[in-house]
Amino acid sequence: MAFIKRKERSKERFVVRKHYRLPMGLCWKRLLQSNVVVVHLEIARARADKPDRAQSSSPPLFFWCLSPRFSLLLLDLEEYYFEQHTVYHVTTSSAKKRKIRGSLKVCSKSIIFEPEDHVEPILKVCFCVYLIKENNVVAPYRVERGDSTFLFHLEVSSKTEDVVQTLLQLHRASCLDKLGDQTAMIAANLQSRLARTSFDKNSFQNVSEIPHMECEAEMVTPLVTNPGHVCITDQSLYFQPLNGYPEQVVRIELHRVKQIYKRRHGLRPLGLEVFCTENDFCSDIYLKFYKTSDRNDLYYYIATFLENHMVEHTAESYMLQWQRGHLSNYQYLLHLNNLADRSGNDLSQYPVFPWIIADYNSTELDMMNPATFRDLSKPVGALNKERLERLLSRYRDMPDPRFMYGSHYSSPGYVLFYLVRVAPEHMLCLQNGRYDNADRMFNSIGETWKNCLDGATDFKELIPDFYGNDPSFLLNCLSLDLGKRQGGSSVQDVVLPPWAADASDFLQKSQKALESQYVSEHLHEWIDLVFGFKQKGSEAVAAHNVFHPLTYEGGIDCDSIEDPNEKIAMLIQILEFGQTPTQLFTTPHPQRITPRFQSISRTPSCYLTCSSFLASTSEDSSFEDLTEETRRLAWNNIAKLKLMSTHKIHKEAVTGIAVTRTASSVFTTSQDSTLKMFSRESNGLQRSMSFSNMALSSCLMLPEDKAVVCSSWDNNVYFYSIPFGRRQDTLMGHDDAISKMCWKDNQLYTASWDSTVKVWQCDSADIANNKRCQFQLLAEFEHEAGVNTINLNPAGTLLVSGTKDGTVTIWDTSSSVQLHQVHCHSGKIHDVAFSPDSRHILSVGEDSCLKVIDVQTGMMISSVQADEEQRCFCWDGNTVLSGGQSGHLQVLDLLSNKVTTRIPGHSGAVTAMWMNEQCSTVITGGEDKQIIFWKLDC
Repeated sequence: MAFIKRKERSKERFVVRKHYRLPMGLCWKRLLQSNVVVVHLEIARARADKPDRAQSSSPPLFFWCLSPRFSLLLLDLEEYYFEQHTVYHVTTSSAKKRKIRGSLKVCSKSIIFEPEDHVEPILKVCFCVYLIKENNVVAPYRVERGDSTFLFHLEVSSKTEDVVQTLLQLHRASCLDKLGDQTAMIAANLQSRLARTSFDKNSFQNVSEIPHMECEAEMVTPLVTNPGHVCITDQSLYFQPLNGYPEQVVRIELHRVKQIYKRRHGLRPLGLEVFCTENDFCSDIYLKFYKTSDRNDLYYYIATFLENHMVEHTAESYMLQWQRGHLSNYQYLLHLNNLADRSGNDLSQYPVFPWIIADYNSTELDMMNPATFRDLSKPVGALNKERLERLLSRYRDMPDPRFMYGSHYSSPGYVLFYLVRVAPEHMLCLQNGRYDNADRMFNSIGETWKNCLDGATDFKELIPDFYGNDPSFLLNCLSLDLGKRQGGSSVQDVVLPPWAADASDFLQKSQKALESQYVSEHLHEWIDLVFGFKQKGSEAVAAHNVFHPLTYEGGIDCDSIEDPNEKIAMLIQILEFGQTPTQLFTTPHPQRITPRFQSISRTPSCYLTCSSFLASTSEDSSFEDLTEETRRLAWNNIAKLKLMSTHKIHKEAVTGIAVTRTASSVFTTSQDSTLKMFSRESNGLQRSMSFSNMALSSCLMLPEDKAVVCSSWDNNVYFYSIPFGRRQDTLMGHDDAISKMCWKDNQLYTASWDSTVKVWQCDSADIANNKRCQFQLLAEFEHEAGVNTINLNPAGTLLVSGTKDGTVTIWDTSSSVQLHQVHCHSGKIHDVAFSPDSRHILSVGEDSCLKVIDVQTGMMISSVQADEEQRCFCWDGNTVLSGGQSGHLQVLDLLSNKVTTRIPGHSGAVTAMWMNEQCSTVITGGEDKQIIFWKLDC
C-alpha cells in the first residue's frame, strides 16, 4: 500500500490506494463483480488568518436536541466501534457542492457517517455502501455498488495523522485472507487501545471514593458488545466505554444492587450481570470480561459488600417457593432462566418459555380439556410422531457426535422472529440490513405452531413475552414495511387464534393457561427437559432431547483451539446457533403441590408409588377448617413467642417431652435416667420414675393418655402406666441404645444405634387396661450406620430416618421398601421431620445445616447454613422454629433462607421441643436441665 500525499491550497489531501494503483476500499476492500468501492479521505485544515465560514458557524440548535440515530446495531456482528470525529461530508452529485455536517465513526470493519440532518441517510462504507434510515425511517438498508468517492473534511486538523494511521491499520487487517487472522489483528488493535488508556477517575461521583480494582471488559447488549474500562470502588461500580458511547460513564451504586450473577458468554465463564431491581428480566448492566479471574474478583468483591444486604437464591430455594404456591409458574420459569445464564441482554441465551397451548383453531379455549394443552413431557421435536421417526432414523445412521435436531429451540434468529415488530433494528443487524422473506416471518400464531409440529427443521419454543402484559410485539405499531406475502397481502399484525378477541386478550388467556391446573401438574416435566436431568446423557437420549454438541456447556473448549480461523468460526456458530441453558437439576424435578380437586392429567405420574402415598395423606387438605386457619395464623406470628416460665426438674440434659391431650401434665425424659411428671395445674413436679441406671432418650404419649412410652440407652423400651403410677411392661428389642420412637395405629417404631428401625405390633387398648402386651415384630429397616432419629408422616404411610453418618432415608411403611436415600449431612443428624402435607422433609445435623428434601423425588431442594448447630425443631413446611447449641430459639424462613428472629432461652443447647396442635404453645428442654414453657403472644 502506498501513501499519496499532496497539498492543495489550504487543504491537505490523503488518498489511500493499493500499490498496483487500483483504487480499493479503505478498510474492507472487496471486489464485487469487478466493481470497486473507492474511499477518499480529505482533511480540511482551517487557515489561521481566515477561518472557514462553514466550519466556524454553529449548527442550528435542533440538531443537538434530536436523539442520535447511530447505534451499535449498525455494526456487523463481532465488530467494534473505536472512535468518532466531527466532519463535513462533501458531495458533488449536483452542480452545487454541499457540505453535510455529521459524525464519522471509525469501526473495526467499516466507517459510518451519521449526518446531523435526520432527513439524510446514514452511510455505512465497507465492501459496499449502505444507506440507512433514509428520511429517518427504519427500513431495510439500500445498497449501492460500484465506484464511489466519499470526501470528508475533519474539523480538527491535528487528528489527521492519527485518523489515517488507524484506517490504514484496519485496512491491513481486512487484507488478510483468513477471517481468524483478521479478527486477531483487530483484537490486538483493541487491546492496544485499552492498554493506552485507563479509567478516568474524574468520573467518580464522590471524591472520597476508594478504588478497589480496575480492569478491561465489554458491556453486553443484544447482538453487540462495547469495550471499555471497569472500575469498582467502595461505593460504586463504573463502566467507561472506550468510545464514550452511549454515555461517558455508566455508574451503579453498590447499595442499590439486589442480585449479581456470574454468566457464561459464548459458553465461556466470562460474564457478570448486575440487577438493581427484583425484575429477573431487566438487568442494569451486563459485562463480559477478557479474563475469568477479573470476573471472579469483581463478583466476590460485590458479593462481600452485599452479604448483609442481599439474599442469595438458589434453584432449590426457588423450587420450594414454587412448590408451595409462593411463586407463579411464570415467576418460577423466569428465576430458572436467570439462574441458567439466560439473559435479555444475550440473544443467544435469551430466556426460554414453553409452548403451552396446542389449540389454535377453536373459538373457545377450554382450560379443563387436556387436549387444549401441549404435552410438556416431550420436546417440541418429539411432539409429532411421524417427524420424530424420520429424525431418529437419521440419528441412528449418523456418525459421532450424533444429534437428533439440527436446529435449537432458542437462538437469536428465533427471538427476533418473534420480536421483529418491536426490535426491527436488531433484525436488520442480524440479517445484514434485510428483513426475512415475508412468508417466513411471524405472521400467525397458529401457523407458527403448526410449523413447529410439522417442519423438518423448526423446533423452537417461546419467549417470556408470550406470557407478559405488553402485546406490542404482536402489533405493527411502528407501521413497518415488512414486505408482501405471496398472496399479495402485506405483513402487518400477527394473526391471532379465533379464541382471542385481540392481542391483549391473547396474552391474558396465555397467562391463564400457563397458571392452569394442567400446566401446574406437568411443568416439572418440561423443566426436566430444559433445565434438568433429561437435558444431557442417557436420559436425554431416552427423552429424544439431543441437540448439537456445540449448544451444550462443556461441549467444546474454544480456548483449546489453536487455529484462529477455526476458533472464530466456532465462536460465531455458538453465538448464532443458540445455547442450551446451564443444567440446574440432576435428579427428577418434583411436581408442584396443587389443590386436590379432580385431576385433568393426560398421563399418570411416573412416580406413582410415592404419589399415591402423598395423595392419601392430604385428601382433605383443600378444605380449610378453623384449626388449620389457627395454625396458619400462629406460624405467621411465631416470632412473637414469649417465655412464660422455666423449671429445673432434671439433673442432666432433657431428651424428650410428652404432653397429655388436656395439657395438664407434662412428661419429660433425661440423661439422668428418670421420667418426670410435671403438673401444669400446680405448677410443680408431681412424679419421678427411674427404670434403669442408663439415660432415657425419648418419650411419647399413647392414645387416651393412659401410658407413656420411654426409650433407653440400655436397649429397652419401657411402658409407664399413668393411672397406676408404675412400670407396666418392657420391650427388649435392640442390640444397642434406642434413640427415638414413633407411634401410629397400634404400631410402635423404634430407632436404634444398632443401625435398625423396627416396627412392633402393640395394642394400646391392652396397655390402657393395664394388660401385658404381646409385642410382635412386623418389620425391620436396616441402615449402614446407627439411626439417631426417625419421624412418621401424619398418615403413617412414610417413615424417614436420620443416621449418624448424615444419611436421610425415606421408607414405605406398608411394604417396608426403601424409597430414597440421600446423604445430605457431613455429620450426625439430630432431628428430622415431615412437613404437615408430607411433601417435604427437613433435617438438621451437627454440620449446622438445615436440609429440605422433596419426598416425591428424593431431591435435596434447599440447604441453609446456620450460624450454629441446630438440635431440634418444629416446622410448618415454610417456617422453622429450631433450638440451637447456644440455647436460643431461632425462626427461619425457608422461602428466603433467612433467619428472621432469635429468641433467648436456655443457657445450654436446646435438646427437645414440643408444640401443641394449634401451634400456640411450645415446651423446650435443654442441656441446662430445664424445661421452658412458651406462649404465642399475638
